[in-house]
Amino acid sequence: MKNQSGQALLLVLLGMSVILTIALSILSSSVVDVKVTTNEQDALRAFSAAEAGIEKALVAGSAANGNINGSSYSAIFTAGASSTSYLYPANIISGDTATIWLVNHAADESLVCDATHLCFTGKTIKFCWGNPGTAAGSATTPAIEISFLYLNTPGDYSTVRIARGVYDPNSSRTPTNFFSAPDAGACTVNGANYAFQKTVDVSTLGVPITVYNVANGLQMARVRLLYNTSVAHPIAIDTNFAGNANFPPQAVRIESTGTSGESTRKVEVFKGYADLPPIFDGVIFTSPDIVK
Repeated sequence: MKNQSGQALLLVLLGMSVILTIALSILSSSVVDVKVTTNEQDALRAFSAAEAGIEKALVAGSAANGNINGSSYSAIFTAGASSTSYLYPANIISGDTATIWLVNHAADESLVCDATHLCFTGKTIKFCWGNPGTAAGSATTPAIEISFLYLNTPGDYSTVRIARGVYDPNSSRTPTNFFSAPDAGACTVNGANYAFQKTVDVSTLGVPITVYNVANGLQMARVRLLYNTSVAHPIAIDTNFAGNANFPPQAVRIESTGTSGESTRKVEVFKGYADLPPIFDGVIFTSPDIVK
C-alpha cells in the first residue's frame, strides 16, 4: 500500500494537463477564428471604401479623399499620357465600335488643342487587329472599318466631314463587299501580337492637307470590326511614323485605396472619354435634320 501512495495525485495532474491542453487548443482556435472573421470584414470594408473613392473621383472629376462607415479612402485621378501607340483595353465583336481620339480633352472633357493639350497632326496611322493565328479565309475573319471624323476648317465644328476606309483579310469576300485588302503580315504593338494590319494615310481617303497637318483638324477615328459574330478580337494603333506628332491621351486613370483596420484594398479604373453612340456612325448630322 505504501508503494502506491501518490498515484492518485499524479493521475489528477495528468488529467488536468490533458483538459488544460484541450481548453487552450479550443481557445486558440476561437481566437484565430475571430481574427480571421475580423480580417475578412475589414477586407470587405476596405474594398467598399476603395469603390466609394472611385465613385467620388468619377463624380468630382478629380482626386478624392474621405471616410465612410469607419473606413477611409484615397483616390488618385490622373490623365493618360500622349504616346505613339495604343492598345484598346477591350476586345470587340462584330458591330462594336472603338473610338481613337486625335484631339485632346480638358479637365471638363471638352475638346481642346493648345500648348498644354497637344493634338495629333500627322497623317499616317497603322491599325492592327485580330487574335494571333486567326485564319484569313474564315467566314468569321474580322474585317475592319475605319471612319475618320475631321473638321474641314480646323476648329469650326460646323464643317464636320467623314472619311472612311474598309479592309478585309478574306479575299473571297472582297468581290462582293468591295473592301480593300489589308497590308501583308501580322503586326506587333507594345509587345502584343495581332493577326492583321493596315497602314492608313488619311490623304488617300480624301482628307485635305489643310486638315491633317494642323491641330484640331482630325478629331477621331471610329473603328468597327465586321463579320466576327462569335469571337471578340483586339485592336491597337501605332503612329510612330516620320512627320507624325504623338496622339493625345485616350482615358483617365483612377486608383483608389481603401483602408479598414489592418486591411488595405486597391481598385483601379480606366475611364474613357464620352463619345457618340455607335448608332450615329450610320448617319450624317446636319442642322436641323438628320439625313441618312
